[in-house]
Amino acid sequence: MARDGALMPTDPRGLRTDAPLLDAWLRFHERAPTPFTIPGHKQRHDLVGDVVAGDVPLYGGLDEVGLTVGVLAEAEARAARLWGADLCRFSTGGATHANQALALALGAPGDRVVVSRTLHRSLLLGLVLAGLDPVWVRPDLDAATGLPLGVPPSAVARALATHPEARAVLVGDPSYVGTVGDVAGLAEVAHRHGVPLIVDAAWAAHFGFHPALPRHALQLGADAVVVSAHKTLPACSQAALVLARTERLDAARLDAGVEATATTSPAGAVLASTDAARALLERDGEALLGAALDVVRRARARLAEVPGLVVLDGPHVDPLKLTLLLLGTGADGRAVERDLVAAGLPVEAAERDLVVAVVTLADTAATVGALVDAVVAAVQRHRGPARPVVTAAAFGVEPEPATTPREAFFAPAEPVAVDRAVGRVCAELVAPYPPGVPVLAPGERVTEAALAALTAARDAGVRIAYAADPSLATLRVVAGR
Repeated sequence: MARDGALMPTDPRGLRTDAPLLDAWLRFHERAPTPFTIPGHKQRHDLVGDVVAGDVPLYGGLDEVGLTVGVLAEAEARAARLWGADLCRFSTGGATHANQALALALGAPGDRVVVSRTLHRSLLLGLVLAGLDPVWVRPDLDAATGLPLGVPPSAVARALATHPEARAVLVGDPSYVGTVGDVAGLAEVAHRHGVPLIVDAAWAAHFGFHPALPRHALQLGADAVVVSAHKTLPACSQAALVLARTERLDAARLDAGVEATATTSPAGAVLASTDAARALLERDGEALLGAALDVVRRARARLAEVPGLVVLDGPHVDPLKLTLLLLGTGADGRAVERDLVAAGLPVEAAERDLVVAVVTLADTAATVGALVDAVVAAVQRHRGPARPVVTAAAFGVEPEPATTPREAFFAPAEPVAVDRAVGRVCAELVAPYPPGVPVLAPGERVTEAALAALTAARDAGVRIAYAADPSLATLRVVAGR
């Protein structure tokens, strides 16, 4: 144990015996070669500064150009064993790359897949790349908060009964705000229909590694899971893993999908940090996560004492994520965020009605305590009349598919005044946030109900996400349709 009651790991170099990519990265610096390979900075820091420090390529850096040493394959095999997968691939393109690789592994153009309406936009682009046709299912919505919960297995069962030709089920779980769904129930339904369950668990790389945390998706029966090592583990930005069991997935097809969408010049530092984070999680994860969970428990208790402030909590919430609902305080989350940034405490997200803070095993009682102090002061400073939840109407709008996302993506598009958009085919994703559930997606017909819900959310001060024109003065629609 060390500073602020948090468990301190040993020297990270002590991980190198269990992390082949980290060991290769350290060895590169220890021998200080004069490389005649990319990257073009050639390890000189006097040209553009230390911004390139630590930048070592995989090819000709961590390994030979022909990957003859096999350090990447060994690191991926170790991660597969840790998560209980048959196959693991590291990504230097984040969960975005991993989601798109999985989409390419699932079927042929024109095949249908059941997809959660809360999909990340990277998965929407995965559908476009693969030519897959979505059958949408919605998560439940918490009426008291306006936030999305998990997709109910009953909704997936209905979708698969209506579309027995569907090739897979794809969901995002946990949600961006930390709510956790019934992944085991979803896996049971998908497998009953003979199709794989794919889970975008970008925010859950830590799940399954402490008894107080939810089990991870593979433990719950999923066939593939995407996790972002850079989100909740101590890895570099863009570090992610795709982990799969291959009973219902073609391993060669998944490998091909990964290679088709990956850079051919992967950053060795990102790969080494992924390997190091995996080794740390395997060696010290339970102790480090336990210390972080204790800190967050105390933070939740203190924040819950603030009048009107709701701290998302309960058995179906990620215990490490601090999602604060401000409706009852009347404070504007964007004003709270400005105060936090001024105090040197930036948060993951801030909307008018909520603030989301990510806590990881790298945090301590001091860092989280400083955040809590600043939040309490900012909420008090900006307190005002309580506000109602305003996004439920938008959540209930039924989509009207007119064409596929792929056809809409490649079709000529044009912006039109919103009052002239009814009946046209939408060419973009449009979602009020929160809850982050799209009201319109590419290929869907713009309806009066959709525009009314979006306009009501905008007028109530809710941010309109993803749209090219967030003011909703215009919408991008398919030209000539």
